[in-house]
Amino acid sequence: QGDEPFIQPEQISTVCRCFDAPGTQIATLAKPFGQDLQAIQNPNSPKVVVDNRHFALYFSRSVIPFVRNQELESWPDSFPFMKHIGIYAYRREVLHKVTQLPQGALEKAESLEQLRWLQNGFRIRVGVTDMETVGIDTPDDLARAEAFLAAHGE
Repeated sequence: QGDEPFIQPEQISTVCRCFDAPGTQIATLAKPFGQDLQAIQNPNSPKVVVDNRHFALYFSRSVIPFVRNQELESWPDSFPFMKHIGIYAYRREVLHKVTQLPQGALEKAESLEQLRWLQNGFRIRVGVTDMETVGIDTPDDLARAEAFLAAHGE
């Protein structure tokens, strides 16, 4: 997607390898947030939670899951929060189907298109990367992307 200009070839390969697993209809990427609580709390940085086989359970702009009985500052130590990176791959027949789906209540609430697919029963496998990217969705993101570009000499 155009809002993820720093995707690396290795990350594309990771997404492609998701289709080695049976049942993968759609694939995407995520990266651990690490200890950055401010980034975890940023609603412009969608979060994803996955099951034990790396299929997405839910995507949200909110911090998910809620870590009960822990002080907010300790949440990064209590759960491996994952940042969703907006690159997708689809099986051909699935791509045709998902383009025909109307927006659902979840997508409208969170403004995340992948919730349309989950709400309609599609399975999204999440590949994991450790490479940082800078998605561009806001003017602040554009400034961060320009700083990222300058720092990486590209």
